Amino acid sequence: MMALKYEQIAEWLRRRISDGEIPPGGKLPTGREIATEWGVAMGTVNKAIDTLRDDGLVVSRQGSGHTVIEQAVARPAGHRKRGTSRLSGAAPYRRVGLPERAVPPQPVVDALGLGPGEKALKRVRVLLLDDGSSMSLVIAWFTLAVAEACPKLAEMAPIAEGTTHYVRRCTGRSPVEAEDITRVALATEEEASLLGLERPAAVAVVLHTAFDQDHRALVCEVGVTPAHVFEETDNYPMGQQN
Repeated sequence: MMALKYEQIAEWLRRRISDGEIPPGGKLPTGREIATEWGVAMGTVNKAIDTLRDDGLVVSRQGSGHTVIEQAVARPAGHRKRGTSRLSGAAPYRRVGLPERAVPPQPVVDALGLGPGEKALKRVRVLLLDDGSSMSLVIAWFTLAVAEACPKLAEMAPIAEGTTHYVRRCTGRSPVEAEDITRVALATEEEASLLGLERPAAVAVVLHTAFDQDHRALVCEVGVTPAHVFEETDNYPMGQQN
């Protein structure tokens, strides 16, 4: 199915941002320039830019156009329901170490469908609160098939267009469903160190697995959040059905 014109324009701008052609803090082309280049109405251009803004890629300031964000943000693991913005729950973060190939823990092995001793690509980030303290640790695991098709996953730099869009662009695979498993545990020594906790410390652990249209795992994230920060709210209908 061919993407709509505004989606094509949004993808074109994402690629320019990701390739560094439009750097952090840089301005997008004006709406009129984009409309002329693509031969579309301004309404189509505005819809494309709204898509990037909802994804947290650009900010709009009256009188100064649209600017690529300078501070990368990311979301905690899980809760990626359809219709939620990339900015939903997003926060600034810092990378921990370099991405590396390693054998994941057994729950991740099972989620990704790996064989015994099979490695995956590991990326670690810590989301930050407004005061700079740690909010949540997220360890993302990608199969080597995905990692090899998406070389930027092995780099230290943030992926400006967002990991989901980048993986889709490189592989043609998009997340269409997910499974989140949440449990309570005591932080491991490594988790406590990265989150600045004194052991023993209770944490909420979310195992989030995203699957593509063929129900193949795209990524498995392990999110670890201190008990004093973790909060989950769910709204749902009640009452008898007729």
